Amino acid sequence: MSRIWRTVKGYLFWTYTRGSFHYDVMVTLILAFIFIAPHFIDFKDKPPARQTHATDIIASADGKTYQVDASTVDAQDEGMVRVNFQRVLRPIAGPVTVERVEQVRDPIGHVVAYRAWVRR
Repeated sequence: MSRIWRTVKGYLFWTYTRGSFHYDVMVTLILAFIFIAPHFIDFKDKPPARQTHATDIIASADGKTYQVDASTVDAQDEGMVRVNFQRVLRPIAGPVTVERVEQVRDPIGHVVAYRAWVRR
């Protein structure tokens, strides 16, 4: 029993010299843990999902429809939404006139974005 205890104590306190059998066993166990454990243990170390930037603008292929995040077009009424929409689109689409604005809502019913049809 004392021989087993000495071996276990040697593993716990890392007393074996480099190149010995027990040293190689310890290194093998450590490497096995590093490479095999992530397949069986969820360490919850995944990178966070990419958050879209608040000023991301989604444009249609024809360039007539744009969608902008609601926080970017911060407004209380539709007139303000149109003015802010034009301000946000000016650097991207140039001078445009907003013809129609539609609210985009999430499943709960909160306004998350605005979609607008524009004319050049």
